[in-house]
This record gives sequence, C-alpha cells and structure tokens, in this order.
Amino acid sequence: MRSPLMRRFGLATVLGLVLAVFGLAPSASADPAPAALTFTTDTATTTPGGTVQLSMTLTNNRTYDIWFVYQTIDPTWLTTQRPDLKYSFTGCSLATAAGSTPCSGTGPANLGADYGATVPPGQSRTVTLTLQVAADSGCNGNIGFYSYYYAEFSDSTNTSGGPVYTPETRVLCA
Repeated sequence: MRSPLMRRFGLATVLGLVLAVFGLAPSASADPAPAALTFTTDTATTTPGGTVQLSMTLTNNRTYDIWFVYQTIDPTWLTTQRPDLKYSFTGCSLATAAGSTPCSGTGPANLGADYGATVPPGQSRTVTLTLQVAADSGCNGNIGFYSYYYAEFSDSTNTSGGPVYTPETRVLCA
C-alpha cells in the first residue's frame, strides 16, 4: 500500500519539474536595491589631529522619487573597543550643482535630512562628513562606522538597508 505522503511528495516534485522546464519557477533576481548607500573616504590613514572626509552617496534606483530618508551612523564594535581613539564629526556638506552647501545632523542622529530635497529616479545625492581625530587621540588603531537607512518613495513604498560599512581609517602615530 502506498503512503499518501509519498503520493503528495511525488506530485510536488513533478509540478516543480514542469515549472522549472517551462521557466515559470521563481528565480533569483539581479535587480538592484531600490535605494543604495555607499561610502568613500578621501584618505585611508591620518594622524592624531588630522581630518578625514567621509562621503555618503544615496542612489535612487527606482522609477519614483525618494521623498524621505532616515539614516544613522555608529562606530563599529572594533572601534568602540579602542577607547583611546578620540574623534568627532565636525562638519557636513551636501554636494549640489551650484557647489557644496552646509547641512546639519552630523553624528549618529538622523542624517537623512542632509540629502536635501527629493532624490529623483536614477540620481544620487552625496553628503560629506568631516571626521576630526583629536590631537590627543591614541594611534595604531582603526576608526570605522556602519549605517542603517530607511527610504520612502513617492509611490508610497519604502525600503531599508544596512548595515553598510564605511572604509576604515587607520590612525597612525605621528
């Protein structure tokens, strides 16, 4: 006597095979994320008292405007394990067609407002934070951050992403 479980398993297998042969089975998608956040720095190393420009670029890969962005930035766990590394964000600027304009919200607070007005489809906005390493900071350590973001689009959909990691900056002894 055949088990009903085996009969169901056989039917599911045959159905899956038919769908795969005719290309109807779900497949992995190579579509880009609806919004993408990337980081770059102007230098990989600095010394105590130095500065590093940390640029954050938000790209809209959808066909609708990004209306709202909420973003955080926090030190990585390894950075927090070096309490002798002293640093702070001291400046913020938004790159525009007319040049850079100051922005606010530096540090772990909401950085999303710094991207300015809506981000149209296919376009990007770049915000640059100035990372100041204190003159009395420890050295021979790395400073790195991670970020989470949330974006809302004009079609009432949303997306979130992260963690997105910044390049690490090595603090060298002077």
